[in-house]
Amino acid sequence: MSHQLQIDQQITFFYTHDLNASTEFYEQKLGFELWLDQGSCRIYSVTGSGYLGLCQASETSILSSENESRVIFTLVTQQVDEWFEYLQQRGIRFEKPPTMNKKYNIYHCFLRDPSGYLIEIQRFETNNEKRHN
Repeated sequence: MSHQLQIDQQITFFYTHDLNASTEFYEQKLGFELWLDQGSCRIYSVTGSGYLGLCQASETSILSSENESRVIFTLVTQQVDEWFEYLQQRGIRFEKPPTMNKKYNIYHCFLRDPSGYLIEIQRFETNNEKRHN
């Protein structure tokens, strides 16, 4: 497989114990525009194809302890399976193989970088979510 893979967007997710306070800070203080409202996660346009996601910490299942990073670096692409195969062939171990997340209507997988930061590779399955543009 040649490296013909593409990343379409990038989202950095911050997990918070007070989604309302974080929402107010990023919307009212920094002026970020809401791009996608998923209820317990809200995604904001920052620049071009770069986004910031704010998620209620209690809604996360991938973060198993308070000692783990509450940041997820997300790469958005239509080629989730292809990235999974490409990285596995290069010796990358995945924490979670590609699976469908029905709550957020995404298809995604998880791995960690050498420093332990969580990386998600995902695609949005439909445009049925509430998008604000």
